[in-house]
Amino acid sequence: MMIAHSELLDVVYRFYPRGVHNTDRIHVPPGEPVHKDTEEHRRLVEAANRGRAEYPRWNAMIDRLGDRYGLQNESLHLLSGGTDPAYSARIWLTDETALSFHVSLLGPYYGIHLPGIPEEEPVAREVAREIEATYPGYRPIPPEIGNEVVPDVAMNVVLMGDATIYMCLFSEVWTWVDP
Repeated sequence: MMIAHSELLDVVYRFYPRGVHNTDRIHVPPGEPVHKDTEEHRRLVEAANRGRAEYPRWNAMIDRLGDRYGLQNESLHLLSGGTDPAYSARIWLTDETALSFHVSLLGPYYGIHLPGIPEEEPVAREVAREIEATYPGYRPIPPEIGNEVVPDVAMNVVLMGDATIYMCLFSEVWTWVDP
């Protein structure tokens, strides 16, 4: 089943308020609304809490993948109380190139960020199979939708007008394998 653009925007706006600044990156005048004071942020915190509670399932999956590949878990920040919107990891394809993969805590979605090298395809297929077996009903977000900018959302690491759907649903970790 295809994922609709509007479906993903609805999820983004459920966890990230429109037009509200994030004080981690910029100075916001007193009295202005900030992200951490919103209902959306409360929902993001609740999703991260669920992610911590369900972490053993993620850990078992990455252990299975780690038995076959050089894998780096990027979700440890979540365990230390972070409000990451997804589990994230990367698999090293070469000494310098990795693909990353993410399982959203905000909805039934996953993403595999490909670096664009020949070695990626069989690994990406195996990662997708493992995610779909571990998280039944989760669907991949296609790049033509995931790379779209959400113009009225700010995040911890990006200002309004720079966050993509991928970043909102998978965190800034999505960008860590960009060239």
